[in-house]
Amino acid sequence: MNIRLEKAVTKDAYSIFNIQIEAFTPLLHKYHDYQTSPANESVDRVLKRIEHASSVYFKIMEDDLLVGAIRVVWNDTPSALWISPIFILPTYQGKGVAQAAMKLVEAQFPQARSWELATIQEEVGNCYLYEKLGYVKTGQTKALNEHATLIFYKRECS
Repeated sequence: MNIRLEKAVTKDAYSIFNIQIEAFTPLLHKYHDYQTSPANESVDRVLKRIEHASSVYFKIMEDDLLVGAIRVVWNDTPSALWISPIFILPTYQGKGVAQAAMKLVEAQFPQARSWELATIQEEVGNCYLYEKLGYVKTGQTKALNEHATLIFYKRECS
C-alpha cells in the first residue's frame, strides 16, 4: 500500500464530492442525520472547502487512485489544527488508509501544537482509530439526533 497526499484544487471538487457521498451514505442511512451528514452536502460545499483561505484539502491517493480526502482547518492560530472531514472509499476502509493519511497530514504541519476532530461516538471503529493515534476524548459531546452523538477528540503535540 502506497498512500500519499496531494493538495486538492478546484477541478477536484466533483471527484472528492462523489467519494464523500459514497463514504458517508451508509452513515446517513444508519443514523438518519439529514441535517449535518456530509452525504447530504452539495458539491458547492466541497468547492468552498477547497477554496477556503484558512484550510487545506488533501486528496488521499493509493498509488494513482483517489481513495479519500482529508481537510485541515486552522482558525485563530496555525498551531491549533482541526481535521474535518476525513473519509475513505468504503472498499478501502479498514485497510490502514485513514491511519496512514492522518500520519501524513500531521507531518505536513510540524508547527502544530494540537490537533482536534469529532466523530460519531457510536462508530466504535472510528473512535478506536483516533485513540490508537493518540487522540484523547475531550469530554465534549453534541447530540446530532436520537440516533447519533458527536464526540470530540484532541491530541497535544510535544
